[in-house]
Amino acid sequence: MCGSVSSSEQAGQLTNKKWVNSEKVGYRLTSQKMSKSMPVSKQINSVKALGKGSNLEKAIATAALVFYNSAGADGRLTKGEAKEMLLSQFQAFIRGQEGKPKYKEIFADLSEDKEKKIALEDFMVLVISLTIMSDILKDIQKAKI
Repeated sequence: MCGSVSSSEQAGQLTNKKWVNSEKVGYRLTSQKMSKSMPVSKQINSVKALGKGSNLEKAIATAALVFYNSAGADGRLTKGEAKEMLLSQFQAFIRGQEGKPKYKEIFADLSEDKEKKIALEDFMVLVISLTIMSDILKDIQKAKI
């Protein structure tokens, strides 16, 4: 569901946490002492309400799980962590967008006050905004299931 990133690509350090990549798990934010987390696909399968869920429901659940797997105990990410997550896990959608005013606005905001926390709702608005302005959206519109 979420875009995949090759295992040779690594994201930067974040305070005492880092982004790690596993082909089964994908990128996730973790402290060095944490054990590997369960793959998102298995996490979704463990949510009984999604057993017969639609593709849209599973897509939203995937995005929420990716967020919450990286969030702190309060269920939120810092703006710096959100920026790093988008740069490492949303590359196909943001590639080539750097010159667009909305892209600059989003990433400038995430670069200011990096320790400020954001909730899932705010993160999803960022993801949707980046998706809508992405050039890849045209290819998605042409694709047939």
